Amino acid sequence: MAERSNLSRDEEAALARKGRIAALVIAGTMLIWLAAQVVGPAIGMAGRYALLFDFAALAGLFWALVVTYQIWRARRQS
Repeated sequence: MAERSNLSRDEEAALARKGRIAALVIAGTMLIWLAAQVVGPAIGMAGRYALLFDFAALAGLFWALVVTYQIWRARRQS
């Protein structure tokens, strides 16, 4: 059975928007990271720049994890 949420429509819309943004960040981060892994060696990019892409990807994914956790907590508290 589906539980009835105590969140208002505006709060539900805000959480849905946060979820869509987190999903786009995850997808975009992975696409950019994969492109950097393919294009980097082809253009002779130094390893230290590849490491910067790795750290940027980790930061993007960590941010998405934090936002997803916030969404989960908000839905759980309602």
